[in-house]
Amino acid sequence: MGFKWYVVRTYSGHENRVKTILEDEIEYRGLHDSIKQVLIPTEKVFEVKDGKKKSKNKSFFPGYILIEAILDKKTIDLILNIPSVMGFLGSRNNPQTLHQDEIKRVIGKITEEATGERLETPFRIGDIVKITDGPFNNFSGMVQEVNNEKLKLKVMVSIFGRKTPVEIDFIQAELEK
Repeated sequence: MGFKWYVVRTYSGHENRVKTILEDEIEYRGLHDSIKQVLIPTEKVFEVKDGKKKSKNKSFFPGYILIEAILDKKTIDLILNIPSVMGFLGSRNNPQTLHQDEIKRVIGKITEEATGERLETPFRIGDIVKITDGPFNNFSGMVQEVNNEKLKLKVMVSIFGRKTPVEIDFIQAELEK
């Protein structure tokens, strides 16, 4: 019986904590023969916050981690007794394995994300934004268009009583509160 992939449910936001504790326990108990790897499917996203572009890793399956293991009573008990773990996908006594094509798709997406980057923007069409920089500083308007590739917004502002579209960079705008 070889290694298979399993999904473990965790509290959302606790994935890194669970992974760290699990890897420490594997090392401490010498279970490398039973648990091959622990994986949190993440992607690198960029967000514009307070006029600055910041990067962060974001889980694309919040509340889940993937484990490649040969499960027996000892490894199941270890995994289930880690703080913040809610259980396996499937039942407690019969954890469900991932199909090979599913795991290839997830690992493919992780590999693709490692080479590329995605921008997570707080702006949506119809949002009201305040322009914070440039010739239209302090103007407010409605977002008409969002261009994630060029990091630009088209905002409809009122200039001399007439609605006029202006194009600005993401970092020149903030959502009106």
